[in-house]
Amino acid sequence: MDDIVITGIGFTPVGEHWEVSLRELATDAALKAMQESGGLRPQAVYVANQYAPVLSRQANVGVLVADFIGLHDVEAATVEAGGASGMMALRAAYLAVASGEADVALALGVEKSTDRVGPDVETALSVVLDADYEAEHGLTPAAQAALLMQRYIHEYNAERAAFAAFPVLAHRNAVGNPAAMFRRAIKESTYHRATMLSDPLNLFDAAPLADGAAAVLVARRSVLPPEMPQPLVRIAGFGIANDTLALHDRDDPLDFAAVRSSVESACKRANCSLEEVDFFELYDAFSIYVPLILEAAGFAPRGEGWKMGQDGSLELDGKLPILTMGGLKARGNPGGATGLYQVAEAVMQLRGQAGDNQIPNARRALVQSLSGPASLAATTILEPAP
Repeated sequence: MDDIVITGIGFTPVGEHWEVSLRELATDAALKAMQESGGLRPQAVYVANQYAPVLSRQANVGVLVADFIGLHDVEAATVEAGGASGMMALRAAYLAVASGEADVALALGVEKSTDRVGPDVETALSVVLDADYEAEHGLTPAAQAALLMQRYIHEYNAERAAFAAFPVLAHRNAVGNPAAMFRRAIKESTYHRATMLSDPLNLFDAAPLADGAAAVLVARRSVLPPEMPQPLVRIAGFGIANDTLALHDRDDPLDFAAVRSSVESACKRANCSLEEVDFFELYDAFSIYVPLILEAAGFAPRGEGWKMGQDGSLELDGKLPILTMGGLKARGNPGGATGLYQVAEAVMQLRGQAGDNQIPNARRALVQSLSGPASLAATTILEPAP
């Protein structure tokens, strides 16, 4: 099959963009991606968004954004899959191009969380949970993550203090990311003094909801001119898997089974092993997710993922760098756009354009987004195009 490649990326800084509208954020990212691609225009546009119907009072975001960009008479649709929305939009673009339905497709994620403040935001965050059996009874994603952390510490005798390593790493890496929301390193002592969010989860254990937009332009290699403005990155494989929506329906809540299945599928399609992965952009919405993801993906034995934060293996110069541009925790978590920020950051690494955060000789990236506590896991493997 013809190689499916990423020809351009574009993104806005992550933060609180009070003065910019949802459509303006999206347009900024989309035009940057098209410009990077030498002016390629997509025949299909898939817009990932998670919260606009609740926070911006706007549905049909795909058509809204395509119209504002000036892309008329194209296929335009909204993709919603919780925190995995961005990655699923990329999947839709990939399939459109791979099938021949489009030569070029745009995956675009946008979120405008500052359109509302107060309780409305907390309500929006809970829409990824089971409405009847979780959210209706007052459960929030943060409280759910706190329950997971509590259980993990009890089950595996993990050191509570050890979880500091993950946000400390994220903030250190975000210093070198101009688009990050928090470009300041933190000390472990600062982490331990943080306000409790939901015991044992503190403020530094949760990624902040933010505004932002990220775009990735995808094309078949054969339709491109011989010379392109930017190095091409190949989408080598995808893996998508779901689990139960409600955490209480699982036999083992500490087993992120969808993570394992999606990583295995992506590796099989990319014809590579975990040992061949150079770095991992994972979904650190909460600190507890990091060891659970590392264990389910196969990088650590059950109950020992927390130890990887202590041995240096996750640093930029370690065996398996993670959160290389700050992750959700320090770059910020712009909901439906998050997966496309992860992909764009991986593309920068593979192009050798990550600046001070560049991983030497990065040749293969594993990128994964989750919806909720791995209710859905969407994983892709990226490589420099030959």
